[in-house]
Amino acid sequence: MKEISYYPGCSLHGTAREYDDSIRGVSRLLDIGLLELEDWTCCGASSAHCTDEELAMELAARNLAIAERSDRELLVPCVACYSRFKAVEKEVKEHSRKIYFPYHGKVPIRYALDFFCEEAILEEVKKKCVRPLSGLKVVCYYGCLTVRPPKVTEIKEYENPQHMDRLMKRLGADPIPWSYKTDCCGASLVMTRTDIVRKLNDRLLSMAKEAEADCLVTGCPMCQANLDTRQEELEKETSKKYDLPIFYFTELMGLALGHRDVKKWLKRHMTDPIKVLNEKKLI
Repeated sequence: MKEISYYPGCSLHGTAREYDDSIRGVSRLLDIGLLELEDWTCCGASSAHCTDEELAMELAARNLAIAERSDRELLVPCVACYSRFKAVEKEVKEHSRKIYFPYHGKVPIRYALDFFCEEAILEEVKKKCVRPLSGLKVVCYYGCLTVRPPKVTEIKEYENPQHMDRLMKRLGADPIPWSYKTDCCGASLVMTRTDIVRKLNDRLLSMAKEAEADCLVTGCPMCQANLDTRQEELEKETSKKYDLPIFYFTELMGLALGHRDVKKWLKRHMTDPIKVLNEKKLI
């Protein structure tokens, strides 16, 4: 069994519990042991770096210092947490930033989507797929922080990433090409500029519908919550009908791999995802 350190972050212990549950469930099916960091704390996303640069660095560095006590990689499912960790890593390794906590930039930091899209894991997914997602048309939504800034994320295909698309193909789904996979959904502005957030959400949902997608797939708790919870509000404002389920990629992995708790995860969504899966005879 491959073992990897695991930093769930605040969202996955709260509003994104289904993401946490599905990551843990899928990992067990793939013989991946997740070892949750002992005594982990908030990484500071998304407010600390906007108010106090030193505090933002130290909050993230504390968790990285804990992870560095072992020689394991660190799996981070929340892209905001991942972004903060990578920013601190860059400051320490390239700019010799002094950190109070004993962190030296040695722990490999892995964003969950990137990790599960490695070729070796894709091969395991293909072997263990018991319920191919045949007929399910998806648009893969990476969001802005997953791939940017490229000097921090080290993603080469930052304008048109393809790794989630490859994962969806291995699951038997049909990923549809579209031009909005890395556009911002405005999640960081939900408390301050809801007018901008609504505009960005409408564009993403409308373009996904125009592409004739059955659903949207993401790996970001903020994007998922933003796009999932605002559809009813937007429908009243725009007179459009979206009804577009917003899946975590790990939920669809769990479905294809035959995990018994998939329905429990999906019941936490605001926009009903069961309906389209029933129509496709996938659940």
